[in-house]
Amino acid sequence: MRIVLGVGGGIAAYKVASLLRLFTEAGHDVTVIPTEAATRFVGVATWEALSGNPVTNSVFDDVDQVKHVRLGHEADLIVVAPATADLLARAATGQANDLLTNTLLMASGPVLFAPAMHTEMWQHAATQANVETLRSRGVTVLEPASGRLTGSDSGPGRLPEPEAIFDAAIALMQDTGVPAHLPLAGRTVTISAGGTREPLDPVRFLGNRSSGKQGVALAAAARDAGAAVRLVAAHMEVPAPAGVELIAVETALQLREVMLAAAADSDVVIMAAAVADFRPAEVSGSKIKKRDDTADPVITLVRNPDILHELVAVRDSAGSSQLVVGFAAETGDELGDVLSYAEAKLKRKGCDLLVVNHVGADKVFGQDHNSVVILSRAGSEPQSASGSKQDVAAIVIDRIGSELSRVFPRT
Repeated sequence: MRIVLGVGGGIAAYKVASLLRLFTEAGHDVTVIPTEAATRFVGVATWEALSGNPVTNSVFDDVDQVKHVRLGHEADLIVVAPATADLLARAATGQANDLLTNTLLMASGPVLFAPAMHTEMWQHAATQANVETLRSRGVTVLEPASGRLTGSDSGPGRLPEPEAIFDAAIALMQDTGVPAHLPLAGRTVTISAGGTREPLDPVRFLGNRSSGKQGVALAAAARDAGAAVRLVAAHMEVPAPAGVELIAVETALQLREVMLAAAADSDVVIMAAAVADFRPAEVSGSKIKKRDDTADPVITLVRNPDILHELVAVRDSAGSSQLVVGFAAETGDELGDVLSYAEAKLKRKGCDLLVVNHVGADKVFGQDHNSVVILSRAGSEPQSASGSKQDVAAIVIDRIGSELSRVFPRT
């Protein structure tokens, strides 16, 4: 996605460097346009280093490229942060006295302002009128956060956190339409995440160590690649990303029901949830008591359905071109290593891709980093990926995009 990031002349400009990093790490091409005042807070060299693109705030640089027209016209999204009172006023009155305001006047896509200023400036009638003017024209103006401002002041006017601005920007893109050049534009992706919980009684359950971090990262990466994303979430320790449809479940049977229904209109199904293999045969209606005069309870387990295998079977029986991706958490033992078990699972499940984790103590579950191997039913060479779970998610989604374009082209 082509993003123009306008930076206003406020002390909060330093936070926007983190926002820029979020955009670039998500794979977006970002052109930064700081105002002249903004460069007094953060220099041009910083913006160029972080964006990988040249930076200017003058309409007289690269005149042959007509940048003051081209940048706004070609941008899929324009984000302005911090949006100072001055910038809001100039945008509302249609001024064009620098490259950023020229670009705003040429905007053909969605525009988002993230205000930051002192409370009195934000609450002033002139600023509020400018905000209402911009919103009436279809521009998104976030509410500033409340908190500590410059000096000892505190109140509304603080720049929202970079993660909040990033999520709002991506959600805005989902609401206003996805650029056709994104690899999953026009695709629907259903992803399961988190760990199922199988109740023993009203207060106890059988569960696993899954945090949902990898599934959430996959949902964010698929969203950023242009897909309409449906996240079917069992227990997770992290929130779902903005801009995706969230369906909450608890047990494996609930997950099966939702996934089979959701898969019906999906181009891609990713089973990243850690699904319990077994569940208690009976669930007590009351808490199981620990009494000295009774024997230790014996819990009988029954096998849960194989959701991934069933999704593949339904896909195949319908003759669908859907791409099905599984995840496998494996450990080696005296009978075989991780990859040998994973290859056997890929053959047994019949999915198109299998993403293999080597799990164990202090590995994968709950961690921020991951290391996987992607196996293909088509027999291509295994692909390794490692780094943060966001890095791994981006590689998996990129591989899915390649598989779709090669095997299942758009009709």
